[in-house]
Amino acid sequence: MKFDFFKKKTEGKEESKIKSVAREWADAILFAVIAATIIRWLFLEAFTIPTPSMEKSLLVGDFLFVSKIHYGPRTPKTPLQVPLTHQKIWGTNIPSYVDWIQLPQFRLPGFTSIKQNDVVVFNYPPELDYPVDLKTNYIKRCVGLPGDSLKVVDTQVFINNVVLENPVKMEFRNNIVTNQDIKERVFKNYDITDYERTNYGYIAHTTAKTAKEFEKLPFVEKVDLLKMSSDQVNPRVYPKNARLFNWNEDFYGAIWIPAKGATIDLNEITIALYRNVIENYEHNDEVRIENGKVYVNGEEISQYTFKQDYYFMMGDNRHNSEDSRFWGFVPEDHIVGKAFFIWLSLDKNESFFSKIRWSRFFNLIH
Repeated sequence: MKFDFFKKKTEGKEESKIKSVAREWADAILFAVIAATIIRWLFLEAFTIPTPSMEKSLLVGDFLFVSKIHYGPRTPKTPLQVPLTHQKIWGTNIPSYVDWIQLPQFRLPGFTSIKQNDVVVFNYPPELDYPVDLKTNYIKRCVGLPGDSLKVVDTQVFINNVVLENPVKMEFRNNIVTNQDIKERVFKNYDITDYERTNYGYIAHTTAKTAKEFEKLPFVEKVDLLKMSSDQVNPRVYPKNARLFNWNEDFYGAIWIPAKGATIDLNEITIALYRNVIENYEHNDEVRIENGKVYVNGEEISQYTFKQDYYFMMGDNRHNSEDSRFWGFVPEDHIVGKAFFIWLSLDKNESFFSKIRWSRFFNLIH
């Protein structure tokens, strides 16, 4: 009997010890999730570059940290969400959130504001099926600030009639004329990753410097910049009204960027330019536009005062970027943060250790 009693007592201690270890692990995991969630919300969030729209400033496969504290973190709008997820639960198509509760959104103080040529992460404005904080994350360069007048003349951006400084590694689409097949290693040597074969040679997205160097190759006849002319109209560019605006991606504007507190008169031109803003981003309860007249909450208005600031974003790969030229302005409440530095970069076309772009580690983003 004494032996049995001792055995039962020992088994109880072992069971208690097992439970204690499990509890310690559970507490540690819970603490890690809470800490990571707070850091992700208030300070830094990790992102990766999936498309070439910012090349060569940022490359496909760059992993970067985005600072929330520069412009100030936003309070959550959608609180009922699986921690550390965005739109879907990892590896599934199951939504990671429910929108039963939507909170008013505010921005905590930051230590700076968005400047021209900042590289900014933001929620993709036209994605109206998601709450603001769960729209797809985009990364572009801010070229226009609230209250600015922006135009693009022959691919060059002007702000308030002053030339805007171009990104050092800005790319454009070029036509490489040649009657020979160019080997992949040649493009690789010149750091050209975005190219395709044509009947006359290749179309490649390159910097101006690379285009000039490539043109010197003995098997290349010439390299021409492929751009739109001022008399061409692209009906895809914002505000998608070719009747009123004969614009394209290389000859665009002038267009005024809305600023908080600014008031505009409503007419055919301004309604075409800012209808999308008033309807979708200004948090008005009811907006109707009929017969060229605007009704807000059932009342006809002849002027409109903007409730928040807006920004104009463009990719550094100017001929391979879906940006504000095609879908319009970025509202202030869609701003996520400032792209800060690259912590890892992987080349999917390489293998093993060659995949790692060591020279890009911990590079600040400019």
